[in-house]
Amino acid sequence: MRHFSFRVALCLAMATTGLATAHAADAPVGDAIPEPRQTENANLQDFIKANPDCLEFTDQCSHCVVVNGVAECSTAEIACVKKANQCTKRMTK
Repeated sequence: MRHFSFRVALCLAMATTGLATAHAADAPVGDAIPEPRQTENANLQDFIKANPDCLEFTDQCSHCVVVNGVAECSTAEIACVKKANQCTKRMTK
């Protein structure tokens, strides 16, 4: 039973240390200047305005469908490399 208690205590100690280290790595650096980023929503709206006949598009990470002028997008895939939005389905005339 002692061996089991020791293993549990050791696992908890390692997990706590790992969490503290991971949290510290996420802390912002005081001198870091945040990069200006255009919001994703603005990018999507710009793309929709520039391509009014586009019904579906992708950036190779998310796949979006335009419904009533608003993009409804899937969750981004893991470890993807975003590219410029490309229309994958247009309105037929």
